[in-house]
Amino acid sequence: MLSKSNSKSKVTIFRCLFVILLITNSYGQNTTYNQFWNEIQFNQTLSKKWATEIDFAAAYSSTESSSNLFENTIQRSIRGWGHYYFSPRWKFSVFIAYFNNRDVPEIGQFESPETRFALQGIYYFHKTGYTLSTRMRTEFRHMRNEDDDYENVFRYRQQIKYIQPINSKILRSGVVYAIASDELYFKSGAKVTGESFFDRNRLNIGAGYLFSDDIQIELTYCNEYLPRNSGNQTTNAASLTLTFNNLIRNLKKKIEAKKHPEMKNEE
Repeated sequence: MLSKSNSKSKVTIFRCLFVILLITNSYGQNTTYNQFWNEIQFNQTLSKKWATEIDFAAAYSSTESSSNLFENTIQRSIRGWGHYYFSPRWKFSVFIAYFNNRDVPEIGQFESPETRFALQGIYYFHKTGYTLSTRMRTEFRHMRNEDDDYENVFRYRQQIKYIQPINSKILRSGVVYAIASDELYFKSGAKVTGESFFDRNRLNIGAGYLFSDDIQIELTYCNEYLPRNSGNQTTNAASLTLTFNNLIRNLKKKIEAKKHPEMKNEE
């Protein structure tokens, strides 16, 4: 059983997330969009300290005249990561990515290719029965505006994330887990993204499932509030993420096992 202090901590976390959701939706929003985001991630461990990752993602959105969340394909991206596990509590990462932004409501109805570079740190609060983490990310975005000029946008993101296994005390194969997170975005002013310093608030709630130690899926609901001078924007998005760990290495092992079944028998 969880201690009273752990239960109180979880109640406090959910209360904070609920208050943030109320604040997010209390402002007068001019436009609301329904979206679907999907991402597939491939992670590869190099050693106990180092790992690489490559992500492929796409986003779809409704429009002001249509509520169909698949009305427009608004963004496609590819992102390459390097991860360094400094300690059990600290993980440092860097990525470079290319985003093909097209008809993104927050940017505008025009094509805006973007190259993005980021530095990131995650600190984990390991607790009995759940995991709490905070993520700090600084992004450098080089993107094209409506006048076909490229602008540089700096953005800082601060996230807190809570993960709770449902049918086990730890995350392992066959376990369903709940996810809740909130993230604040702050940015420099630019024509392509607007002049406001506060970029957005993103609240996520959902669940995940571990098919094995190397394959997992997450389905979440995202409520995103974006204050803009031209009119505030709210996004309600369904997000699907599929993650594969050491896919190539595991496939090689299966192929070798089929080619040399005697090796498995000897073991």
